[in-house]
Amino acid sequence: MFESLSAKLQKITNSMRGKARVTESDIKDMMREIRMSLLEADVNYQVTKDFVKDMQAKCLNADVEGSFTPGQQIVKIVHESLTELLGGSDSKIKVSSSGFTVIMLYGLQGAGKTTTAVKLANILKKDGKKPMVVSVDVHRPAAAQQLKVLADNAGIQNYINIEEKDAVKIAREGIEKAKYMLCNYLIVDTAGRTVVDDDMMDELKAINEVVKPDEKMLVVDSMIGQEAVNVAMSFEEAIGMDGFIMTKLDGDARGGAALSIRKMTGKPIKYICEGEKIDKIDVFHPGRMADRILGMGDVMTLIEKASANIDEEEAQKSLEKMLSNKYDLNDLLSQFEQMKKMGSMKDIVNMLPGVSGKVTDDQLEDSETVINKNMAIIRSMTAKERKNPNLLNASRRKRIAAGSGTTVQDVNMLMKQFDQTAKLMKQFNKGGFKMPRGMGFPGGKFGGGNPFGRRGFF
Repeated sequence: MFESLSAKLQKITNSMRGKARVTESDIKDMMREIRMSLLEADVNYQVTKDFVKDMQAKCLNADVEGSFTPGQQIVKIVHESLTELLGGSDSKIKVSSSGFTVIMLYGLQGAGKTTTAVKLANILKKDGKKPMVVSVDVHRPAAAQQLKVLADNAGIQNYINIEEKDAVKIAREGIEKAKYMLCNYLIVDTAGRTVVDDDMMDELKAINEVVKPDEKMLVVDSMIGQEAVNVAMSFEEAIGMDGFIMTKLDGDARGGAALSIRKMTGKPIKYICEGEKIDKIDVFHPGRMADRILGMGDVMTLIEKASANIDEEEAQKSLEKMLSNKYDLNDLLSQFEQMKKMGSMKDIVNMLPGVSGKVTDDQLEDSETVINKNMAIIRSMTAKERKNPNLLNASRRKRIAAGSGTTVQDVNMLMKQFDQTAKLMKQFNKGGFKMPRGMGFPGGKFGGGNPFGRRGFF
C-alpha cells in the first residue's frame, strides 16, 4: 500500500544520509518534498501540515549525536516523527479481569469485518486462547454463513442463528454459548451498511448494552482513503471505539488513511490485514511500519514470520542431512514450501534492511516463477528419483519436464543448482568453504541480474 510514498520518502532520506553538513535550506527543501509526498499519498492536509511543521522544528534544533553525521541525524528524526505519527508504540487488546473478554467489531459494509473476525480469532487461538465468533448480522444471512464456513475451516468455535431476526437476542445467546463452551474470548461480528445511518447506530448501541465489550474496534477499509477518517469520526461520536483494524493493505491504496486516522481520532491502529487468507493479519507496530516505509526493512516481523511458518524440527533435519551429505530433493522441496508459507518474495525482500527499492518487481516476479517451477519439477519426480537424483538420465528428465509443464532446460538448471549445493556442503564439511562462482546473490549484493532467480535457489 505504501509503495509510492515509500519510494519517494526513501529517495528524499537517501539524499540526506551522506551529507556531512546540512543547511537550513537543505532542511526546508526536504520538508517541502516530504509535504508533497504525504499529500500525494492522500494524507489529511492538517495532519501533513502539523507533521511537517513539528519535524522541521526538530531538525533545525537538533544536536548531532556522536555516532551520526548531520544527514543521518535528520533521517533519524524523520523516522522518529513517522513512528510517532503512526502511533508511537504498540497498542494491545484490553483483557477482562474476569477471564472472559468480549471484542466487538463494526464498520461499513465491505470493509472485511467477517473475514477479520475469524482472522483475529485465529491469532488468539495460536496464542493459546479459546475464542468464539458470533454473527449478529440479521440483515445479510450470507454474512453469518460466511462466518461459519471460515470459522469451521479454521477450527474455531462459532455461533450463528439465521432464523432469529433480533440482533440483540443473538448477541445475548452468543455470550451464553461462549461461556458454556468455556471460551475466554468472544468476537462479535456486527452488521454493516453502505453508509453510516441512525438505524445502524441504534442497533450497535443496543448490542453494545448487552455484550458490554471490553474492546470496540472499527474495521476500516484502507482503500477508501480520507473517507476512512470521516467514517471513524462518525463511529467515535455515536458509539465510541478503542482502536482500528486496517484491512486491504495489500491493495493499491496510497496509505493516507493509515497515516491520518491515528492523528485525527487519537485512537490506535491495533491490527493490519494484508490479504484475504486467514493468516494475513498482523499486530500493528508503528516503528516497524516506519522502518518499512523508509526502506530500513522489518527484521523483527521477518523473524516472527519465520518462527510461525518454518518447522524448526524439519529445518534441523535438513541441516543435519546437508552437513552429512545426505541432502536430497525432498529436503529442497520442503525448504521451498516453508519459504512460500512466509509470503511472497516481494513481502520478504521488503523486510530486508537496505534492499527495498533495489530489486525490481520484475525480478521478484521472476524469482517467484522460478521457485514455483522448481517445486513443480520436484513434485513430478518419483519417490526414488527425489531420494537419488543420480537416477535422472535424459529420458527421465524429459518425462519430468512434460509432467511439470516446464522444459528440459529448466530441469537441468535445477539439478545443476542442486549439485552445486551438494558440492558446497562437502567443501564446508572439509573446512575449505568458499562460495562457488554464480551461487547466491550476484556480486555478493543485490544488483545486476535476478538475486533469487536462475543463479541461486534463494
